[in-house]
Amino acid sequence: MFENITLLEDITILRLFIVVIDILLVAYVIYKLILVIRGTRAVQLVKGITVILGVWYLSRLFGLITLEWVMQQAVIYGPLAIIIIFQPELRRALEQLGRGRLFSKGSIAEEEDLKASIEHIIKSANYMGKRRIGALISLERETGMTDYIETGISMNAKLTSELLINVFIPNTPLHDGAVIIKNNEIMAAGCYLPLSENPFISKELGTRHRAALGVSEVTDSITLVVSEETGGISLTKNGEIHRNLEEDALRKLLEDELLNNDPVNTTSRWQWGGKKNG
Repeated sequence: MFENITLLEDITILRLFIVVIDILLVAYVIYKLILVIRGTRAVQLVKGITVILGVWYLSRLFGLITLEWVMQQAVIYGPLAIIIIFQPELRRALEQLGRGRLFSKGSIAEEEDLKASIEHIIKSANYMGKRRIGALISLERETGMTDYIETGISMNAKLTSELLINVFIPNTPLHDGAVIIKNNEIMAAGCYLPLSENPFISKELGTRHRAALGVSEVTDSITLVVSEETGGISLTKNGEIHRNLEEDALRKLLEDELLNNDPVNTTSRWQWGGKKNG
């Protein structure tokens, strides 16, 4: 009899352990999916679904038959509309899953990709600086820049120095706006960035510099500016501007910010490094 009781207790503990593991796995999957959709149009989708489900529940609770029927149709046919409208986000999530990136925190391969991207950016900035080709390049990090990406022309192209240079060649359709880079890809070109309203900005800084400062005040992005007048290279972050950067100084700034592996700041490869460079 005691053996049966002991066996029953063991089975109960095992089931409880399995349930806890199951809940933790589901929570982890949901957390990773939130990271994938953060900063994209899918965030608004989640809010919309929450509203629809809330209205559906209230309509059933208060007996609003017509409203309940409308909400029910939205729930039935909504998934198909979601697949059609948000195909790019779903494709990106599936690609990350296929590459093993959806559930990974970071890898040597990703760090190498970042290093390669930094070199492409530096090479293109130096090339354009020597020829006084104006450029505005913004790198998305934790804060989503989807609103600004949607103001430009979608590219979704692999980041290369040649492509960056080609975008900013004068008198071409895309040279007048900003290029926004995300996850080592050029997401869009010809984008509009918010201008800084800081009254203490030097009067000698033009629209590109004000846009670079403006976007750094409302996001945690890093933005590079190549001056069309002087060929000087500047970098903005956190509302600060670092002007007339030489190649080594530019590389150090980018590596400090994008390749920071400090255990205190491990939320993202693109998180702030917390370092100041004068």
